[in-house]
Amino acid sequence: MNRMFRRYHRQIAIILCLPLFLTVLTGMGYTIAHEILHQDEIGEFLLGLHTLEIVHLEKIYPLLNGLGLVGLLITGVTMTGLFRKRVSQE
Repeated sequence: MNRMFRRYHRQIAIILCLPLFLTVLTGMGYTIAHEILHQDEIGEFLLGLHTLEIVHLEKIYPLLNGLGLVGLLITGVTMTGLFRKRVSQE
């Protein structure tokens, strides 16, 4: 069972690597551009890229990112062994 979760975790991580990296970088870039540098044009571009509004995926992209992260959390927590039955040693 643990081997199956490792395989799924690895596959999900490979698929989500680029979208999550893009989300993190554009989120940080937007905060820096808007709050620190006061560059609204760059901030708007980064916000459009952050939500993939540029390619008209703003409605589905955050949902897919969220579902992928939930999948990573479930497989990761399952692999830790927190929910295994403990065998009592008497």
